[in-house]
Amino acid sequence: MQTKRKILVTSALPYANGSIHLGHLVEYIQTDIWVRFQRMIGNECYYMCADDTHGTPIMISARKNGITPEELITRMHSEHLRDFNAFRISFDNYYSTNSPENRQFCEYVYLEAKKKGAIYEKEIEQYYCEHDAMFLPDRMIKGSCPVCKAADQYGDNCEVCSATYDPTELILPYCAVCSSKPVIKKATHYYFKLSEFAGELKKWVSEEHVRPEIKNKLKEWFEQGIKDWDISRDAPYFGFKIPGTADKYFYVWLDAPIGYIATTKNWCEKEGRNFDEIWKSNVFEIHHFIGKDILYFHTLFWPAMLMVSGFSTPTKINVHGFLTINGEKMSKSRGTFLNASDYLKVFDPEFLRFYYAAKLGPGVDDIDLNFNDFVLRINSDVLGKVVNIGSRIGAIVNKKFYNRLGEIDDQGEVILDKIRKVLPKIAEAYETLQFNKMIREIMPFADMLNKYINDTAPWELVKTDAKKAKEICTAALNGLYILSGMLKPVLPRISEGVEKFLGVSLINWEALARRITNHKINTYERLAERIDPAAIDKLIVSQKK
Repeated sequence: MQTKRKILVTSALPYANGSIHLGHLVEYIQTDIWVRFQRMIGNECYYMCADDTHGTPIMISARKNGITPEELITRMHSEHLRDFNAFRISFDNYYSTNSPENRQFCEYVYLEAKKKGAIYEKEIEQYYCEHDAMFLPDRMIKGSCPVCKAADQYGDNCEVCSATYDPTELILPYCAVCSSKPVIKKATHYYFKLSEFAGELKKWVSEEHVRPEIKNKLKEWFEQGIKDWDISRDAPYFGFKIPGTADKYFYVWLDAPIGYIATTKNWCEKEGRNFDEIWKSNVFEIHHFIGKDILYFHTLFWPAMLMVSGFSTPTKINVHGFLTINGEKMSKSRGTFLNASDYLKVFDPEFLRFYYAAKLGPGVDDIDLNFNDFVLRINSDVLGKVVNIGSRIGAIVNKKFYNRLGEIDDQGEVILDKIRKVLPKIAEAYETLQFNKMIREIMPFADMLNKYINDTAPWELVKTDAKKAKEICTAALNGLYILSGMLKPVLPRISEGVEKFLGVSLINWEALARRITNHKINTYERLAERIDPAAIDKLIVSQKK
């Protein structure tokens, strides 16, 4: 028997300064599908996440709203969790970086680094906004990228080419708060000697923790030379004060990833679990899911922080691309900058899970949400090929066979065997994040099952050969059970609806091999509704206002 794996999974922490939008959901849906699959095959898999709550933008937003930063992040935490729950994102713990555990671990990592000579002070020149009377941290200054010249990039890294740089390297910089031109002032900052970890990081990268295309990108950065990392920010700043200083705070990118550790610690305390087994041993695999825009932080800064402080480094860092809508970046003027809450007013969250799965592979290519394609794919695949089996056959079994299944005919057995034989291939596609391949593999079997139903026409056959019709219906609903089971990590609510209808519980992946015969089922209840194409126009028009 294969040894079951122990796995800790994280998604990047959403920033508590804004709502969850459809672009964010690419990552959380991808992660959740993988997590649900791991649990379904019997692995011990836990999913940790939290709100990223610190930094100047939070402080300024709170001030504009006449509330404290703590009140703002509490409000956003409730909103984020509401939206994640609606999309069935199955966190084991959803926490906050503004927590006592996170403060404890930030100070621990810093003091360990300092003890080992990896921290030093340096006088630097940085931008200061005279209008707002404050030093401008990376995220509060914008300009053109010094590498690719893309406009409106932040002061730490470019979202277009992924380059990292000092804020003073920006071309035509301006304050992100008031748009005024900043001046340069001197200040003393604390630096982490990232450059001294280049050798260890190269070795770590070589050990298959990232995909080949990410290795190539990292190779470029190694060739350019790894720079030391400014981990401090000046007051006023909403965050954790650096021990031994009067007015210096940990940079948000130091305390945000440490939030993975702090969230795990909080969960372990609540659940009575061994924290060290997860983060200080090789017992647990650690898998991070991130977007390509924060690659540098997670593949260089983060492993180095873990190395210096004695925590386990990641087993795998999975990186995805961005979302475009109708072939373009999300846009408020075009009505395509859609928050999760906007989508939920109109569509079933399961449909977006399915559509993203049909597009997502293991690489960093961007995916496009084309609304015309979305309507066609959902109505055809989810409704027409999967849900439709239940509605067509359920009505016959309910009315003609008193909600009872019989045996399976020979033709049905052949089809069901063909579907079951593809289970290992589907499992492999899930494991390797080839969700698009997984959907492509499953749908032909849905077509095969529907053709079998159409060709045998049990609704007609029942008039002359009730026993045979019952066998066909039993085979069809067994097929629905397997299809919905294979899709359960993607469509958890619909799959649970199928289980309720069939009166069975899908305990794990191996249970998909079962035959459901001579069994009492329940009355069919609608699992999902077709999308009205007019709803798309209504949604987009509403967002333009």
